[in-house]
Amino acid sequence: MSTRYPFTAVVGMDDLRLALLLNAVSPAVGGVLVRGEKGTAKSTAVRALAELLPAVPVVAGCRFSCDPASPDPGCPDGPHEAGPGAERPARMVELPVGASEDRLVGSLDIEKALAEGVKAFEPGLLADAHRGILYVDEVNLLHDHLIDLLLDAAAMGFSNVEREGVSVRHAARFLLVGTMNPEEGELRPQLLDRFGLTVEVAASRDPEQRVEVVRRRLAFEDDPAAFAARWADEEAELRGRIVAARALLPQVTLGDAVLLQIAATCAAFEVDGMRADIVMARTATALAAWAGRTGVTSEDVRQAALLALPHRRRRSPFDAPGLDEDKLDETLEQFKGEDPDPDPEPDGPDDGGPGDGGPGDGGPGGGGPDGGGIPPQGDGPAPEDVPAQEEAPVPEPAPQRAGAGERAAVKAAEPFRTKVLSVPGLGEGAAGRRSRARTEHGRTTGSTRPRGALTKLHLAATVQAAAPHQKARGRTGRGLVVRRDDLRQATREGREGNLVLFAVDASGSMAARQRMSAVKGAVLSLLLDAYQRRDKVGLVTFRGRDAEVALPPTSSVDAAAARLEQLPTGGRTPLSAGLLKAHDVLRVERLRDPSRRPLLVVVTDGRATGGRAAGDPVALAARAARLHAAEGTASVVVDCETGPVRLGLAGRLALELGGTAVTLDELRADAIAGLVRDVQAGQAGHAAQATRRAA
Repeated sequence: MSTRYPFTAVVGMDDLRLALLLNAVSPAVGGVLVRGEKGTAKSTAVRALAELLPAVPVVAGCRFSCDPASPDPGCPDGPHEAGPGAERPARMVELPVGASEDRLVGSLDIEKALAEGVKAFEPGLLADAHRGILYVDEVNLLHDHLIDLLLDAAAMGFSNVEREGVSVRHAARFLLVGTMNPEEGELRPQLLDRFGLTVEVAASRDPEQRVEVVRRRLAFEDDPAAFAARWADEEAELRGRIVAARALLPQVTLGDAVLLQIAATCAAFEVDGMRADIVMARTATALAAWAGRTGVTSEDVRQAALLALPHRRRRSPFDAPGLDEDKLDETLEQFKGEDPDPDPEPDGPDDGGPGDGGPGDGGPGGGGPDGGGIPPQGDGPAPEDVPAQEEAPVPEPAPQRAGAGERAAVKAAEPFRTKVLSVPGLGEGAAGRRSRARTEHGRTTGSTRPRGALTKLHLAATVQAAAPHQKARGRTGRGLVVRRDDLRQATREGREGNLVLFAVDASGSMAARQRMSAVKGAVLSLLLDAYQRRDKVGLVTFRGRDAEVALPPTSSVDAAAARLEQLPTGGRTPLSAGLLKAHDVLRVERLRDPSRRPLLVVVTDGRATGGRAAGDPVALAARAARLHAAEGTASVVVDCETGPVRLGLAGRLALELGGTAVTLDELRADAIAGLVRDVQAGQAGHAAQATRRAA
């Protein structure tokens, strides 16, 4: 068994360590979502926490880790007799990004269920994680339906497995920890709300702290066992403090004044629903227990707000998570009542932090310069697991400067709800909400023989396949004799997410400030639509003499919005260069992810005035467009031409691409609805005129 990096050796990142420890004290807090750039020791801290959790008493032989003191009466391996049981270390179960639904929740043997009436259940990761930690690295890349199942189980404390009328239910209470890099895409606000606490982490910019990180990393690599032994006393001390806080937790009380502060804070920051109030109350209670007190103070409420509210303030992918601390302090002061006299601090740490003091190091259980832990060896360290010591602001992309003949970037107009753009045909890409596709979830359209394990039974087709053979199989009773060859897998049709690649004309012909503002607003609206439909997005811009990839394909639509906001305009219109650059991007993405179908959105007025390539600019653009058409790339041209006299060049470009053209006005969903209403009103008017003539 590999040696894990000690939790107490991960120095700095105080908020992250505190959030993890509060959940270890009170799993009812609801888990932690850790957001941060790559290489900030997110995974290291989570994996190290498992070593601090107390041993778990379990019923011997139970696959669902039932507590021998109060076994689950509905346990699939039960019923169990109450008894002493056995102990095992607390587990940390990792959920891979590519896991299937059956791997997460477990699977039923449908063949045995139909033929023998036996519930043969194979537990999944939720059962393995019961009474331990369930860790999801890159949780933002997990399929939405898996996240829904995961968070439902975390909220309810049990998991239901349903397969064609056969169901199994088992307990699933665990500490849920998710880590993510926001550059790779955001979670939906509804899913963000389901995590109890959130923490932002970033690498330290202090050279001395970075030196300490390298020093500890090298020491750990040289001799993991010796390095862990150096921190053994601090680990044992912190483990004992967790046990003591758990024991004290039931005695902690929330006074009316504190509850009023919690409610007033949630109302002041306009968070949706009541989950934030409950999480804040539980977090403040855990903070008091962690500090060795039975009374909750205003400072506990403040700390709970900083951990529980920032991610609940995010309502769109373009909103940055965060909390106005001045406003928080004003609210707490306004509703401040009489705080209970806190109990005297217990012997040991006196700052209520995750743990201090130790052999000459400044982390939890250490004194000295802040450093950080690096991940254990295991199967090999991941690059993103390089530790950090303190939070630092994530640098914003540098604004693009306008060169000669260019105008500075203008702000985008307000986004609006757009017309649905989709890829024709039937795909097989990742689940989403844009184009039709064969998916694991959706309406049943037919059946087929299963290629591997049966996951979605088509009951009628299975019965139909088995029925002709009942006499030959010697059926005598009422039950149907079913063989493996009779089973049929249901084929389903749902929606997939696509790769939406924007090719945006930023040339001089687009440079009028009001016009470019409207264009950016339209692209921003399409980006918001792509976020809601679970698409990947990319951004190619062209102006001057060439085109560039402003943003490679990514799931982070807010990154695309940031690049778009800073885009200056001016210069000539190298339309062919933009189309060729888009072609190169799509060619590479087809190799990386062949199942994800692309949608090319060209935002231009259709003018082509040359670039680096020699020749007629219009002919070159047409030739580049035909490359996309030859490969069957679905495309839409957003026609930005304005004014009373229009050349219709964007429409011609759409014909060369084999796609369609829409104007900025037609892109609005409400404009389409208005058109329908106008047509209906016109038809009603004609009908009324015809009635009058007949009379």
